[in-house]
Amino acid sequence: MTNDVSAVMPKILARGLMSLREQAIMPRLVNGSFSAEAAEKGDTIDVPLPADLVASDVTPGSVPPESSSSEMEKIQIELNNWKKSSFHLTDKEMMEISSHENFIPMQVGSAIRALANAVNETIHNQYKGIYGVVGAAGTTPFETDSTDATAARKMLLKQRAPKENRYGVLNFDAEANALDLASFSDVDKTGNNSVKIEGEIGRKFGINWFSDDHVMRHETGAATSGSIQVDISGSSGKTLKADGFSASPIEGDVFTIGGGAQQYVVNSATDLSGGVYTMIISPALVADVADADELTFVGSHEVNLVFNRDAFAFANRPLVQSTVGDGLGSQIMSMTDPQTGLSLRLEVSRQYKQVVWEFDLLWGVKLVRPELAIRLAG
Repeated sequence: MTNDVSAVMPKILARGLMSLREQAIMPRLVNGSFSAEAAEKGDTIDVPLPADLVASDVTPGSVPPESSSSEMEKIQIELNNWKKSSFHLTDKEMMEISSHENFIPMQVGSAIRALANAVNETIHNQYKGIYGVVGAAGTTPFETDSTDATAARKMLLKQRAPKENRYGVLNFDAEANALDLASFSDVDKTGNNSVKIEGEIGRKFGINWFSDDHVMRHETGAATSGSIQVDISGSSGKTLKADGFSASPIEGDVFTIGGGAQQYVVNSATDLSGGVYTMIISPALVADVADADELTFVGSHEVNLVFNRDAFAFANRPLVQSTVGDGLGSQIMSMTDPQTGLSLRLEVSRQYKQVVWEFDLLWGVKLVRPELAIRLAG
């Protein structure tokens, strides 16, 4: 039994990684270029952010100017997601794994799917810090034309997101609408017929489009009707005091002030009673916000995402290897996918009258540059 398990473990792990690569959509689209040293749950990883620099005039002279130093800001990602998925294999399935190069038992595929779903969901859930919104809340994108794509492109440009490595992730309803548009699918407009044949949007309007069934829905906490006004005496920077609320604002609510173009997101809110709240928001208030300016909140919406890969930081580490279970009949093996950097661990445990196979995965994710992402509301 032990020899059979040892021989088949690398094959199961390698095929599990291949399946994880295909199903874990979001980790392939965000920045995951961090070291792969073994770690434990609760460990943190420093993610450096670029500092804003300005160009200055050059004045030739005999003495060089004093050099200026700029410290790079660092944001920490906690490896706080540790998930497992267990399965059982029959002797027949183990034999087929050894005999057939691409065979993956249904239970192995199901275990990988569970982990991939968990990873995708945690990345989508970072939307709550994104303040840029295009599209109409309650209306599925691309119902009549492709203006939602050009609006998303325009906002990313205004927020100075790099043009390379841009991705759009749609729910299935939005993707179906896009596939029906001539501007996305017709050969004479796109230059190829892959959309018609494969049903994949691909790269359009400078954005690589994907679909995922884990797109989140945001239910706006604050009332979207009635008069909610700024109290400028309690507002500055990223702190905004406002009154007139009939419902509590929540993390992820997006609003504008006084009909201005700048959008803000609620990071947290404190109830001061009587419909008055102090909110921590992002980005900082623009200079022309005045007392009694009215807040207008975006309604509840599906959160399709369009972003540059550097908006999110994703860290997945192989778990620290332990030898505690060696004498208890357990065998442990880890493997890292060279293409995606995803690290997966497989543990085989002999229990009473049965053998349990278990995949586990350790990761952390954070929205580190919200200006490089927008919501395409639906």
